[in-house]
Amino acid sequence: MIMVGAMVASLWAIGWLMKAPYAVRWNMTGILLVGVMLTHVILPDGHPLRMATGGDARLWGLLIAFGFIVWGYRKVLARLRARVVQNETPVAQPDSFSSTELNRYARHIILREIGGPGQKALRNARVLVVGAGGLGAPALQYLAAAGIGTIGVIDDDVVENANLQRQVIHLDRTIGMPKVHSAAEAMRAQNPFVTVRPYHRRLEADIAAELFADYDLVLDGTDNFTTRYLVNATAVETKTPLIAAALTQWEGQISLYDPARGTPCYACVFPTSPDPSLVPSCAEAGVIGPLPGVIGAMMAVEAIKQITGAGEGLGGRLLIYDALYAQVRTIGVKPREDCTVCQGRGLHGQGGRS
Repeated sequence: MIMVGAMVASLWAIGWLMKAPYAVRWNMTGILLVGVMLTHVILPDGHPLRMATGGDARLWGLLIAFGFIVWGYRKVLARLRARVVQNETPVAQPDSFSSTELNRYARHIILREIGGPGQKALRNARVLVVGAGGLGAPALQYLAAAGIGTIGVIDDDVVENANLQRQVIHLDRTIGMPKVHSAAEAMRAQNPFVTVRPYHRRLEADIAAELFADYDLVLDGTDNFTTRYLVNATAVETKTPLIAAALTQWEGQISLYDPARGTPCYACVFPTSPDPSLVPSCAEAGVIGPLPGVIGAMMAVEAIKQITGAGEGLGGRLLIYDALYAQVRTIGVKPREDCTVCQGRGLHGQGGRS
């Protein structure tokens, strides 16, 4: 035993002097122990060499087995740590971009309307997307790619096979997974420099105001009027700018609602929800696959403009896109004096959250 211990120590000392990697030193130690084991198997009982190296092969067998257990445990632990690191979001320096970020956002930074200050504003922004379906899927992808610092997404649905024709952020292998987690996984994979906050639950009135207060901008991509009116009322209450869109079959619409800065709210333009028979769901009426991508990408564009101050947004204008006939129309919309949601609060023109 003492002789083998001295040989192992000599191997590690030589490895240290030669600056050999730890893997090489462990390999040499393993080869030595295997050699000792073979010596015990080949040589007869009572042989001086066997006696000098412990006298019993079972001792070395147990030692080698223990070594393999430790090695296997370390391998499993390393893999688990690697998975944790992959899921963690890198935290960028508050006042500077890394070289990787500068290269990634170079096409934004060279735009004079955005530049470095605009990209920094995007990184500091907090955007909440309500719905991770047809409209939310492309909006989330482009917000993450653009470098929005914090992206929240709330949805209580799970990925279904029928979603994949248009909800491009989800994959076949994520069928059955909550949409918010499927979307979060895709966003983190595309841009590890953003923070994603998934909320797997339905947006309800008891949590809406507290949730909205933590974000600078809200994007509404929901597919039912109950949630749309809740989103609008909460955005008005918290003075949070709202970009809302909707679509059906071949047509989509989008606008910016920000009554704290003089625009109408969603209820000013659509004071009551239409009869359900007049607005069938996508499952009932169908929808052309790329249409959510077109309108969802517009939502992301308007969000970037709103955050950076670039160009002119859709506040006070409703943009309608007819994909079937390749037509785009813009309709002017104004606040309604009798709106029960925003006029009673006296918000128009008063300014809101920055």
